[in-house]
Amino acid sequence: MPDQPLSVQLYSVRKAVADDLPAALDRLAGIGFAAVELYGFVDRAEEYAAALTAAGLTAPSGHAPVLQYDDPRPAFEAAKRVGVGTLIDPHHPREHWASADDVKAVAERMNRIAAAAAEHDLAFGYHNHEHELQADFDGVSGLELLEQHLDPAVVLEVDTFWVTVGGRSAPELLRRLGDRVRFVHVKDGPITRDTATQLPAGQGDVDVPAVLAAAPQAMRVLEFDDYAGDPFDGLAESFRFVSELER
Repeated sequence: MPDQPLSVQLYSVRKAVADDLPAALDRLAGIGFAAVELYGFVDRAEEYAAALTAAGLTAPSGHAPVLQYDDPRPAFEAAKRVGVGTLIDPHHPREHWASADDVKAVAERMNRIAAAAAEHDLAFGYHNHEHELQADFDGVSGLELLEQHLDPAVVLEVDTFWVTVGGRSAPELLRRLGDRVRFVHVKDGPITRDTATQLPAGQGDVDVPAVLAAAPQAMRVLEFDDYAGDPFDGLAESFRFVSELER
């Protein structure tokens, strides 16, 4: 089992976060989470910092659309304020993965951002969806081609659900990428783009045990893109499943 605590992407409970951030964090802490992954925090850094401290939670990672920023420094400063150590871009659109030259250009931009982030004592990473895996270059997925062009400083957060939707084996991909992968998004459900059908870990068609075994070094980040029931209840079920699996 990794040394890191289980984390949760706050997007899973975005309505509760919008309604009452401190109360949402308290509920997650009550489930047993000690860490969370932030989103939408760049313009709310002071509020997030205070609420995290009050709930006794840390935020090792956070999402921000850094690749879209002309100047990423405000995101770096916000990350430092809330205690984020790794800033992760959550999505780069499909049109940027159409050719090998496109992918190389994306990697070069990520390398520049990582160098700038390092000046703020931050790591920089990227989180995939399905289109990076559907892109194919002579049998190599777009995400793996990206990895070939990345500086060692750039890390990956592999969303294992979207890898599976993209038609690839998440365990095999994780083994190929190795220590580049510092975070994994753990989610489950039928293998479909219809996120409303997602289920707690261990209840769907993703081989969650094999996923976790393939990336022992990576922090586990539980997430729902959507959930038909109370997402806190679903996250509690996922937390119990992963905790018992890796006890």
